[in-house]
Amino acid sequence: MERHEIETFLTLAEELHFTRTAERLLVSPGRVSQTIKKLERQVGGALFERSNRRVALTPVGRELHAELRPAYQRVQQAFANASAVCRGLGGVLRVGFSAPWCGDLIVRAGEEFSARHPRCTVEFHEVTFSAAFTALRADALDLLIKELPADGAEFDVGPLLFSERRALVVPASHHLAAQEAVSQEDTALLPLITPAGVSREFLDVLYPTRTPGGRTVSRGPEAVAWQEILSLVGAGRGATTVSMRAAAYHGRPDVVYLPYDYAPPVDYAPPVDYAPMWLRGSESAELRAFVGILLEFSDMR
Repeated sequence: MERHEIETFLTLAEELHFTRTAERLLVSPGRVSQTIKKLERQVGGALFERSNRRVALTPVGRELHAELRPAYQRVQQAFANASAVCRGLGGVLRVGFSAPWCGDLIVRAGEEFSARHPRCTVEFHEVTFSAAFTALRADALDLLIKELPADGAEFDVGPLLFSERRALVVPASHHLAAQEAVSQEDTALLPLITPAGVSREFLDVLYPTRTPGGRTVSRGPEAVAWQEILSLVGAGRGATTVSMRAAAYHGRPDVVYLPYDYAPPVDYAPPVDYAPMWLRGSESAELRAFVGILLEFSDMR
């Protein structure tokens, strides 16, 4: 397939209208029709269903589109990356973060990034839980630094930047608040308040439903943002889990941060890990360079 044939097929698959496709490609509708017919002869079957009222992909066309579109995007990105290397890095890199210590890292790494690549700037944006991945999917962010796991298989994950001791956040009025640390079995003593709209995988990793000893951990209310979660904890509606580093950034009189005991292998609470992540197929030369600088400044160096 030639490049114009690929572009014609992908554009028509998106527009499902010959005239609009022709306008986008700056060719005639007849040229679009001829190109599609040629592709269908090569494939050996129809790629589109055509009628006076509508144009639709056939099952074969849908399968071709599903396989061809990401491959073509990777080819385009590869050429763009090569071009960026030749002309020097430039442009704005939009980086999101959910935890303030990740924001601190972005600022430090961004200053170094701009010093090394004067034509580049870094914008950083605080985002919450599911909204962070929505922003990546919508191309509102180029990169996200957040606790693992990523919220879907469509995201690529970079190197580990932070590995933080896990903590249970409890109401200051609860009897656990008098302890210096907690065990994973203590997690079952309060409902877990969780973020709204996140994936099941994310919940399973950070908000377990059972302790290692088999005790059920009940679910408390959901909240959209971190301060909402802390307000619910402070009001006695339940507990939540987080990196212990949050205690230095989000101290409140109505909550207490309690680290989990380290007693491997029986009651070992795994750490909270943070890494850069981005939408698969969107990686650029600028993004790769910035991730390298993030690693230079991170705790995992």
